[in-house]
Amino acid sequence: MQKFWNGKKVLITGHTGFKGSWLAFWLKMLGADVCGYALAPETQPNLFENLELESKVNSIIGDIRDLTHFEKTVQSFQPEIVFHLAAQSLVRKSYRAPVETYTVNVIGTVNILEAVRKTDSVKSVVIITTDKVYENKEWHWAYRETEQLGGFDPYSNSKACAELAVSAYRNSFFGTSDCLIATARAGNVIGGGDWSEDRLLPDVFRSLVFREKLEIRNPNSIRPWQHALEPLDGYMKLAEKLYAGEKYFAEAWNFGPAEEDSKAVGWILEKIKRIWNEPVNWEIAEGIQPHEARLLKLDSAKAKSELNWSPKLSLDEAIKMTAEWYRGFKDKQDLIELTTNQINFYQNK
Repeated sequence: MQKFWNGKKVLITGHTGFKGSWLAFWLKMLGADVCGYALAPETQPNLFENLELESKVNSIIGDIRDLTHFEKTVQSFQPEIVFHLAAQSLVRKSYRAPVETYTVNVIGTVNILEAVRKTDSVKSVVIITTDKVYENKEWHWAYRETEQLGGFDPYSNSKACAELAVSAYRNSFFGTSDCLIATARAGNVIGGGDWSEDRLLPDVFRSLVFREKLEIRNPNSIRPWQHALEPLDGYMKLAEKLYAGEKYFAEAWNFGPAEEDSKAVGWILEKIKRIWNEPVNWEIAEGIQPHEARLLKLDSAKAKSELNWSPKLSLDEAIKMTAEWYRGFKDKQDLIELTTNQINFYQNK
């Protein structure tokens, strides 16, 4: 992997976010020349600052809805590979801010595609969406890439719309292009440095680190949990195939955990309680809550077969690594060293 990425010019949108920061840091470790384009970090604390990424990558603060500014950035940097992670990525926020959610997730994606098609240097584009793009029927088997798209809430639906926009652009403008574009759908990612609102693990560790009140909406909801490094590894493998001009890979891909790692929220809470070795006190949130899927699983057989990708970490390992990171934060450890060690551990699995 290092041989491929060393010296590659890589543009990441959303590099100030949780997954974007992990990806930017990992690519720098592999020797890539990284440019990031995103809004300033939305939370305090945040992983972007924890890892001192502003001094490690070419960081451009901007809004992906600003096509003129984004196009200038792309033209100036001349990337070979683009990862699009910038998004309004929270289900509950999408109920409060549906217009923002659609404009960021749909128009933002269109702006990426528009800028890329005007830039000859780009050979490989991976657009990150979500496992929630599927029309969720709450059934017990996992969704494959060919299942019907849908999405109940504005976030999920806007990401399904983004998938359709990618398909239309691919058909309309990239049929004979040297640039190949794929979409990637991952499950509920966990890992150190996520401080987002209304997400289970950030909420839990905020309560443990800062003694904030912990409210749980539905302890019986089942999600496909995985460490952030798992789908990022899949995104990079996919980007390599696209860069090599293998057109078969220019389509949608699932990157989900093993079947046995789709667990209920309550199971996750009990596991963290044992690892952290301190009480994890929580209560059920009161009042009427917005609709959220109760059961969702991904089928990643295609990625395993065609990309030689499969999860390396058990869910126990993923939770343990996540807890170790937040414990390191609480104890004021060197987070750059801690993050580096976790990536090296993952790569050596």
